[in-house]
Amino acid sequence: MNPYIITAAGSYLAGSIPFGYLLVRLVRGEDIRQSGSGNIGATNVSRKSPGLGLLTLLLDALKGLIPVILASRAFSGTEGLQLGALAALAAIVGHLFPVWLKFRGGKGVATGLGAWLGYAPKSVLVMVFVFVVMVAVFRYISLGSITAAAIFPLAARWLGDDHGLPLVLSCMAVSSLLIIVKHGPNIRRLMAGTETKFRQGSK
Repeated sequence: MNPYIITAAGSYLAGSIPFGYLLVRLVRGEDIRQSGSGNIGATNVSRKSPGLGLLTLLLDALKGLIPVILASRAFSGTEGLQLGALAALAAIVGHLFPVWLKFRGGKGVATGLGAWLGYAPKSVLVMVFVFVVMVAVFRYISLGSITAAAIFPLAARWLGDDHGLPLVLSCMAVSSLLIIVKHGPNIRRLMAGTETKFRQGSK
């Protein structure tokens, strides 16, 4: 079977594991989608339990990182590079649109961070730096996430983390766009001046 199809399908399934939902359901017997922002990601889970939130963050990052490592190492050369990038995008798509939860998932920040950390660490460091600066200056976690996602493919192109491959850069750009789109409600609140600042809680 085509390795691109196998990589995309396997990475999507890995990314679609709703760790935040499962942890809260197993430990507290509650549906995380019925509280806070209704999101299954680490930020909303941490409102229920900081410990579970931290664990969700770690697991969501790992479900992005592991498929990328496996895909990149299964093949060499250009094909390995392209499959690694495809694995990153597919894992992020899985988190954003998990088949197990009727395609209603999280915002993809942790999974995206983990996925691209295994592929483009220099660009991820730039993204993290931008995130920290934006949150420190403006006190909005959502704004930091959106800005970091937007800067990522530009940093990758500048630093050569895209390896000069159009498919790789496309996967990076699409993953960033999807994360930004998923922050649509946050963007509307930012524009309306009603978004919650970091010192008051999380986004």
